[in-house]
Amino acid sequence: MICGERIARCTLELGGKSAAVVLDDADAAHVAGQLAQSTAMMSGQVCAALTRIVVPRNRHNEMVGALAAAFSALKVGDPFDAATHVGPLAMSRQRDRVENYIAQGRAEGATVATGGGRPADLNRGYFIEPTVFANVDNSMVIAREEIFGPVVSVIPADSEEQAIDIANDSMFGLNSAVFTADVDRAYKVARRLRAGTVGAQRFPHGFHDRVRRLQTVGPRS
Repeated sequence: MICGERIARCTLELGGKSAAVVLDDADAAHVAGQLAQSTAMMSGQVCAALTRIVVPRNRHNEMVGALAAAFSALKVGDPFDAATHVGPLAMSRQRDRVENYIAQGRAEGATVATGGGRPADLNRGYFIEPTVFANVDNSMVIAREEIFGPVVSVIPADSEEQAIDIANDSMFGLNSAVFTADVDRAYKVARRLRAGTVGAQRFPHGFHDRVRRLQTVGPRS
């Protein structure tokens, strides 16, 4: 409101249920590796985290398997240990919040493919296992509200058109990404995503490279 009164330029913080739209030609291992890496960053406590993974329905199980393997390979532990990928959450009440969302996901019928609890070997610290939910409907609480932890939801779509609709069906709009082997498809889909930043083939690490990321997809088909 203040910026509007002054007609001043501003940047909006639009929060996070950001979508990664995975097209039917995407490489499952690459997708899983990129999303595991980005989810591990700050233990998932990132407003721009790609926490809704929209995938073709006929590749849902394949994508879930790849994501589960990549997420379960993440080492949870002391953030000062160079071998650690995922550290603790910020505080006890944040871990409680994340655990509550995990419980809601289970109650609504989503399936935990990996994670979903506290690491058995860590009895001190606010740790949560990197968690992948499968068979998520975009109307579920875990797909609508920002969890702010290492938890992602895999949402099947019946077509590219429906995938775009699912990605845009959110009250948030900070970030997004498109995974495909075709740079032209990446650009066309990215143009239709209602998000402040769109990456291609990866999590976009900056707000100044949204267009250049489209050039990292690969050769034109």
